[in-house]
Amino acid sequence: MRRIATSLWFDDQAEEAAQFYVSLFPESRVLEVARYGPGAPRPEGSVMTVDFVLGGQNFNALNGGPDFKFTEAASILVMCETQEEVDRLWDTLTAGGGEPSMCGWLKDRYGLSWQIVPVALTEMLSDLDPKKAQRVMEAMLQMTKIEVPELQRAYDAPD
Repeated sequence: MRRIATSLWFDDQAEEAAQFYVSLFPESRVLEVARYGPGAPRPEGSVMTVDFVLGGQNFNALNGGPDFKFTEAASILVMCETQEEVDRLWDTLTAGGGEPSMCGWLKDRYGLSWQIVPVALTEMLSDLDPKKAQRVMEAMLQMTKIEVPELQRAYDAPD
């Protein structure tokens, strides 16, 4: 087996999206761009696929036309070390037509769903004290973008 990659179907923005995504994450780059040849279902010479790596994970973007759209049933989960990282990714991915959602979810300008989650959230939710974990869960359920200081206040609140 050569590799496993997540494939993303775009109308005609595969190369643009791949370039945008690789600009956001370290250890990311475009690997290869393949173009449609003569007799293909899309214009000859136009981008067919883009293979790229995001943070060490393999992806393939296909310009397949308008037949299929992204849904929230699949998303890219990004675990962030700091609130600054959450803020940067959130702001960049929602810019230019992206849509914020609840509990750290958003759609970018291409319609792809992302979960931008601070590691602190998963650590607090895993606490052995069920009251602390419950307070954090309740705080998170009220958020759009996850805010670590708010989670910390809920976590540290007296019983």
